[in-house]
Amino acid sequence: MTNLLLPVDPQAVVTELQAIGYVADEALATSAFLLLHLGRPLLLEGPSGVGKTELAQALATLCQTELIRLQCYEGLDVHSAVYEWNYQKQLLAIRLEEASGANHLDSKQAQIFSEEFLLERPLLSALRHSAKSPVLLIDEVDRADEEFEAFLLELLSVFQITIPELGTVQATHRPHVVLTSNRTRELSDALKRRCLYHWIGYPDAEQEQEIVRQRLPQVEEELARQTVQCVQSLRELPLSKSPGVAETLDWAQALLLLNRPHLDELTFERTMGCVLKSTEDQEQVRKRGLDNLLTAAVG
Repeated sequence: MTNLLLPVDPQAVVTELQAIGYVADEALATSAFLLLHLGRPLLLEGPSGVGKTELAQALATLCQTELIRLQCYEGLDVHSAVYEWNYQKQLLAIRLEEASGANHLDSKQAQIFSEEFLLERPLLSALRHSAKSPVLLIDEVDRADEEFEAFLLELLSVFQITIPELGTVQATHRPHVVLTSNRTRELSDALKRRCLYHWIGYPDAEQEQEIVRQRLPQVEEELARQTVQCVQSLRELPLSKSPGVAETLDWAQALLLLNRPHLDELTFERTMGCVLKSTEDQEQVRKRGLDNLLTAAVG
């Protein structure tokens, strides 16, 4: 059955995302449209700070549903991602029952491994979401171990999880799944086969200025232009960490807060921490001359 809340075509995705402050080109909007209508997970790869996580948040807003986020990290295991038993509560229940004089082992075991003692983690919460399909964000999946990635293969194929003590849990409403990766390691072909794929790179100057305009409408047009042009120039340098769109927005917001009408050398020096996040990168930019970079970038 058609979901009346979902956009009817990719152009509608562009329009509706823009209305909530997210700027997407037609290629990204098409991937998002297919995610919503085909029920296939969408894998987003690209450098950090280009809007991968924000897309999941925007889609949740667009679909008027909940965003459930699983932040991946090295050592993440199934229990932290799916469910855990509340051991302290179980222990307390056992002691209370023993104190009452009851000693029925079978009934005691059935009781402590019941819903009352189950702690939902993000993946189980997404499967059991009762109202409507949530947006499930599996963020920075490249930081998780390969063993956890293998577990995701089954989940993303059948959208069900087995809890030995309770049985199999099937998705009530299949979640809209967005996976993000900064490519700190190569993901398996098996995982990629289960997903739609889209690469989000750095936007061009025109698109980035539109993002600043949408997210920070109080920033003057000329200051937004100078900020974006300067960040675009910084990305051409061999830095250890190129600034993303998030850094552009931080910088523009900082300049607004400091009441700076335009970028100059002194302002650049005092606020470069918004866009350059290591002393080596800052020193490299200083050696090239802040005035030279500003002149080349903004005229």
